[in-house]
Amino acid sequence: MTPSPSDNPHQGQPVLTAGEAPERARAAMVLIHGRGASAEDILSLTDEFDGKGFAYFAPQAAGSVWYPGSFMAPASQNEPWLSSALDAVGSLLARIGQAGIPQERAVLLGFSQGACLALEHAARYPGRYGGVVALSGALIENGDAPRDYRGSLEGSPVFLGCSDIDFFIPQERVLRSSRIMRELRADVTERIYPRMGHTVNQDEIAFVRGLMAAVAAG
Repeated sequence: MTPSPSDNPHQGQPVLTAGEAPERARAAMVLIHGRGASAEDILSLTDEFDGKGFAYFAPQAAGSVWYPGSFMAPASQNEPWLSSALDAVGSLLARIGQAGIPQERAVLLGFSQGACLALEHAARYPGRYGGVVALSGALIENGDAPRDYRGSLEGSPVFLGCSDIDFFIPQERVLRSSRIMRELRADVTERIYPRMGHTVNQDEIAFVRGLMAAVAAG
């Protein structure tokens, strides 16, 4: 289902929360679901985490789709949904900041279309993040003409995990995204898993748990 092509299709969509109350939390994580999925789906992933000290926020996309086309399509073909999706992530980070949690203790985590959105937001709005975790995703960029990203991620930990045979995410796009994020001065961990398919594995879960522990302790 494609969201209504209003100027801001994702505005006013619900945000599910879990974990610590924001005013008491040490850190926060924004979890971004994939195409056709839901905030509830991605929030269930936190059952795998030791989230002590973390407040979780999972925004819902209108029609369960952040943008209607492929992440490899020219960006104009995914508007206004893409800009609205980026605004939704930015608004959540602002809400987290207002609760007293700085961006350097906020983690963006997404799966599939949500992973693409998490990476794209960090690249377009660089700075120090607690972390950016892309599970089976890559930068949205602009079709075959990569965007000219500017600024610095200031050493933010960035994780890209994907299968070498992912039907939706070509391996070369993951490798290019890793390179671009390094150029933006991120501390990049890239893991390509043989014949994994489009899913999340325990090695990725273990990495996220370690990242979260470091962010909460920082």
